[in-house]
Amino acid sequence: MSDKELDRRSFVGGLAAAGALAAMPQPLHALSEPAPQQQQSQKMRIACIGVGGMGATDVRGVAHEEIVALCDVDWKAAEGSFRANPKARRYKDYREMLEKERNNIDAVTVSTPDHSHAAAAMMALKMGKHVYCQKPLARTIGEVRALKAEAAKRPKQATQMGNQGHALEGIRLIREWVEAGLIGTVSRVEYWTNRPIWPQAINRPSDAHNVPPTLDWNLWLGPAEERPYHPRYAPFNWRGWWDFGTGAMGDMACHIMDAAYWTFGLKYPSRITPESTVLFAETAPAMQRITYEFPAMGNRPGVTLNWRDGSLVPPRPEGYPEDQAWPHDPTGGQLWIGDKGMILAGTYAENPRLLNETLNAEIKAKPVPVKYPRTEGVYKEWLSAAKNGTQPGSNFAGYAGPMTEMILIGCLAVRMGRTLEMDPDTGVIKNVTPPSEWVNPTYRAGWSL
Repeated sequence: MSDKELDRRSFVGGLAAAGALAAMPQPLHALSEPAPQQQQSQKMRIACIGVGGMGATDVRGVAHEEIVALCDVDWKAAEGSFRANPKARRYKDYREMLEKERNNIDAVTVSTPDHSHAAAAMMALKMGKHVYCQKPLARTIGEVRALKAEAAKRPKQATQMGNQGHALEGIRLIREWVEAGLIGTVSRVEYWTNRPIWPQAINRPSDAHNVPPTLDWNLWLGPAEERPYHPRYAPFNWRGWWDFGTGAMGDMACHIMDAAYWTFGLKYPSRITPESTVLFAETAPAMQRITYEFPAMGNRPGVTLNWRDGSLVPPRPEGYPEDQAWPHDPTGGQLWIGDKGMILAGTYAENPRLLNETLNAEIKAKPVPVKYPRTEGVYKEWLSAAKNGTQPGSNFAGYAGPMTEMILIGCLAVRMGRTLEMDPDTGVIKNVTPPSEWVNPTYRAGWSL
């Protein structure tokens, strides 16, 4: 991917082109009309890229289909997935796997570190495969744009980002409650997470380490600039490094901010205000608060989203039960504040409840009408769409791409230490130009979009 110089307008022309951030996020799709039994019963042939850690969870999630091939740069990390799928062919380089298995597979999962998401997902897309990619969709805005554009050209190839809460009941309940007016007009949503649980706010290490014997470090680096191996990067600590990850916000906001992004039909904010501990050149800060201000749109009033990480939490809400600890979950959650009440929910929008205990009991006894159909979970939703030639809810072009861009703009604001003033219709950043490499990274030879 070439490193093109960007002036302010061409940068956000890119942002706006990214779909005009999808004019408005598409609604969650209902489960497709059943296909003929033969088609539904036929198993999808799947290749999995990155099969240790969260990748192992993704392999298990699609194991009811046919796992044809498994790829990981560290076969020790992959041992569990290898044992569970002894007939699957094994690879270390996903490029080799996709080329050799081109005619043997229908779908691909991508569960690598963030910096390899785009290249791997793009290769699978261009081969005509259905693609499931872990969140965030990509590490940079330019990569997200490229994936969005390619997926938009391929409506029969089902794409899904791994923000699993988008396929669960909690997000649907929250939207149904808000649209039923149970908490009145929502003006603000507060978020918090205990992430990072990996090193951030550090400089590049200089001491020497041997590469673990089972790890192919060159393949792990993939498109990223070459550097010596260090355990500060892999296997788990890569998320805090801007060259490999997107920090605590990129990791968790695709989950925690999902319900509001969908419920309110959000696009671009008019202003993003970052606050953080001391900034470091190569890593995300130890903790941060990011304020997104979205103007009114249609019948929806303006709304403010406040993100906190590093175990920062919002103030105890007025009326919260005095005999209960605040926050209800220190690992992460969300608090919706309306002029008639509040909703409290978990990271994945799970277990939502109204803080008015009387009303909460009434809603449990007599639920609001189901307005948004439930799914069988993120993996079955994706595979059902693949078999039916439709798109699941968090598809690349219509939803996951636009939401990831919105989140990555917040990461840019933090990294620059600057408030961003934006045109909420076009996405043009009006007051500052980010470095082009932070938007459109240069890939090493042998790696491309």
